[in-house]
Amino acid sequence: MHPPRPERSHFGIRARLLTLLLPGVLALLALDSWNDYRALRAIVEDAYDQSMLEPVNALGNSLSLAADGSIRVNTPFSVQAMFEATRPQHKYLYVGLTPLPDGPAGNTRSASEITLLGVPDLPRPPMQPGDNGPFVWYDAVYRDHPVRVVALHRTAIDGQARPYRVLIQAAEGTGPRLQAQADSLRQELLRDARMVGLVVLLVWLGVTWSLHPLERLRKSLLQSKGSDLKPLDTHGVPHEVAPLVDAVNQHIASYRDLLDRQSQFLADASHQLRTPLAIMLTQAGVALREQDPEQVRETLRAIVAQISRSRRLCEQLLSLAHASDTTSPADAPGVVDLNTVARDVVLQYLTLAHEKNQDLGWIDAREAPATTQVAAEGTPDDAFPPSSPAPVVPVLATGPELHEAIANLVHNAIVYTPSGGHITVMVSTRDGMALAEVHDDGPGIAMARRAEVFERFRQASRSAGKGPHGAGLGLSIARAYARRNGGDIELADIAAPGAGAGSGTTGLRAILRLPLAAGRQG
Repeated sequence: MHPPRPERSHFGIRARLLTLLLPGVLALLALDSWNDYRALRAIVEDAYDQSMLEPVNALGNSLSLAADGSIRVNTPFSVQAMFEATRPQHKYLYVGLTPLPDGPAGNTRSASEITLLGVPDLPRPPMQPGDNGPFVWYDAVYRDHPVRVVALHRTAIDGQARPYRVLIQAAEGTGPRLQAQADSLRQELLRDARMVGLVVLLVWLGVTWSLHPLERLRKSLLQSKGSDLKPLDTHGVPHEVAPLVDAVNQHIASYRDLLDRQSQFLADASHQLRTPLAIMLTQAGVALREQDPEQVRETLRAIVAQISRSRRLCEQLLSLAHASDTTSPADAPGVVDLNTVARDVVLQYLTLAHEKNQDLGWIDAREAPATTQVAAEGTPDDAFPPSSPAPVVPVLATGPELHEAIANLVHNAIVYTPSGGHITVMVSTRDGMALAEVHDDGPGIAMARRAEVFERFRQASRSAGKGPHGAGLGLSIARAYARRNGGDIELADIAAPGAGAGSGTTGLRAILRLPLAAGRQG
């Protein structure tokens, strides 16, 4: 059954970049296009307005007096033809005269306007020329069409010295200039659309090009075999992604190391279990062929003893697998009294020490340096004072794992200490650390071998080279549990008068060190 595929975000890098870039690019392009459009619109308006000034100026300059003294327009048709030569749609001219008051007495003549040229019903200017010049520009509607109109006011005197106000107008439909503005706006929008398309294309190609090394890594991972755990090649990987690839390589290295250790563990465990199974198979064959009931019972007792050793080996293998498992979460640690845990371990192994005629002693942390001994012959009622409500030596650890670590140290001491020997377990504090020590007066371990005895299936044979040997897992399990709870185990000599350090002949001290829980350090 395949594991469920994790949900993937469809909002990829390309979409993220475009989401970040496009609003800003569009806003900038919109602002730039609006400014360009306004500037171009002003240019178009000015160009069209300037073209309308030419016929107005020409008509103003063509005013003259006729033979009868009246005001007339010279060459009106040529001016009109010039005005209508370009863009003739909805273009109009007008020249009209309005008599002004005559004489100092204020005598007035008729104020009716005289049309000299063009259409007389063009919309009149809303105001008189002011400080901006003699021209007045305005927009109007003429014959149901919007027009742009320019008006010029002048004063003229006829041949009889009568004053007239001259109104010259030129009107042009706004269609051509609006069309020019629309064409300009359309060109601006097309240019902006091309710019946006180019930005999207560059982002797409840039992300694709940047992610190409990752695609190469993905293909190499898919093509690699499960057992071929090689680190990923970081060649060509962008430096922003390099930390991720390094982390993946570290994970691959740790996983490869885990697989190697598991493979070695299985190989060693198979080897350790194959020997007792072969022995039991041989013993069972002997029992089947044996005719003497007493010999059969003796063989069965040997098989039972072998089964007992095999069972302990299996239990140790399970404990070692649990202590060395870094992939599964450990139980939540709590404040544990190291003094109580060590005391319980001593009580547990009193019977085993009694069977080997060994003196298993206990030094309570509250009584150090005084020693309360528990002899092999019995257990006094007052040998272990009742536990106090508050922890004596508090450590932050998992209680069962701490118990297993100390138990393996005590069991190892019982196995290698000869009959009549002494084993002492004590708990103390020093320099912010909690110490649980197991002392024995056995042959000890040579200094050169103290590092390797913590390896799996390395039997902790003492310097004398005598005595029974286990599977070589006790110290490995103890150290694994110690490190799992933030501590460690070290081996040292028990100093004796005249004996040099590291001689390996003065017994052995197995020391479990753990940090004191907060509030008890110092």
